[in-house]
Amino acid sequence: MMPVDRIGMTDTISAPDTRSTWRAELRGILMLALAVIGFHSLIARPFYIASGSMMPELLTGDRLVVSKYPYGWSYASVSFDVLPALRGRLFGRLPTRGDIVILTPPDPARRSETLIKRVIGLPGDTVQMVRGRLWLNGRPVATEDRGLQRIVDNGNAPCPGEVTDGICRVHMMRETLPNGASYTTMDLGQSRLDDTVAYRVPAGHIYVMGDNRDNSADSRVATDEGGLGGAVPVESIGGRAEFATFSLNGNATWNPLGWLAGFRWDRTGDSLRPVIRS
Repeated sequence: MMPVDRIGMTDTISAPDTRSTWRAELRGILMLALAVIGFHSLIARPFYIASGSMMPELLTGDRLVVSKYPYGWSYASVSFDVLPALRGRLFGRLPTRGDIVILTPPDPARRSETLIKRVIGLPGDTVQMVRGRLWLNGRPVATEDRGLQRIVDNGNAPCPGEVTDGICRVHMMRETLPNGASYTTMDLGQSRLDDTVAYRVPAGHIYVMGDNRDNSADSRVATDEGGLGGAVPVESIGGRAEFATFSLNGNATWNPLGWLAGFRWDRTGDSLRPVIRS
C-alpha cells in the first residue's frame, strides 16, 4: 500500500459563533421570563398586604399566596396590566361566600390597583348593613359578639382599639354566612358604614367587604370616595387568597439582618380559607 501524502493538508478548528451563543442565552432568559409570567398569571402569585382593611384576618406586612385558577381566568388574572377589560372568564366559576379574593377595580383609571376583600354577596343576593350588622337576603347573618380581643403586634399602624398595659385590644364579632363560612370582623364603633340601603347584586357580579367593617373602601363605598361603588363584575377577580407565607411588622427595616426581630412567627402558614361551620 502506498503511503498517503498529507503534505498540504491541515485540520481546521472553527471558532465558536458568539452570535449563536448570545442568541441561545437570550432565548433561555426569555423562556424563563415567560414561564414565570405564566405561573404568576395562571397558577399562583405572591401578594403583599399594604393596608388594614382586612384586619383582623390580615395585617399590614403579611405576605400571601394567591391562587389564580379556582374561578377560571380573566384579564385580571394576568400579573401585568396588558390586556383590555374583556368581558367574561375562561372556565369561569363563581366564588363561594366567605372567600377572600384579590380584584381589579372596574374603573379604568384604577386598573393599576389590586384590592383584597371578602366575598359577601353573589348574583341575586340582597346585601344590607343595619346598625353595624350584616343582613343577607332580608335576614340578619348569624353573629357572635367576641368582646375585646387582643391584636398581635402591628407596628405598621397605631392600635385601632384600646391599649391597656401596652396591649392593643379591639372589639370583635364572629359572622357565619348561610353556607357556614365563619370569620372574625372588627367593630370600631359607630360609623357611616354601619347602615346602608338594601342592595341587590346584579347578574355576573359579586359584593365584597373588608373585615375591618368601619374602615374599608369596598362595595359599600362610592367610587368618588375610593370605594367600588357597589358590586364588581366577576371578571374583575384576579384570584383567591390561600395562605400566609410570612409576615413582618412595622419594626422591620430594609436591612434583612433586622427582619428576625420583626418576624411574626405565629402567622407563617396560616390558612386564609374561612372556617365552615355545620
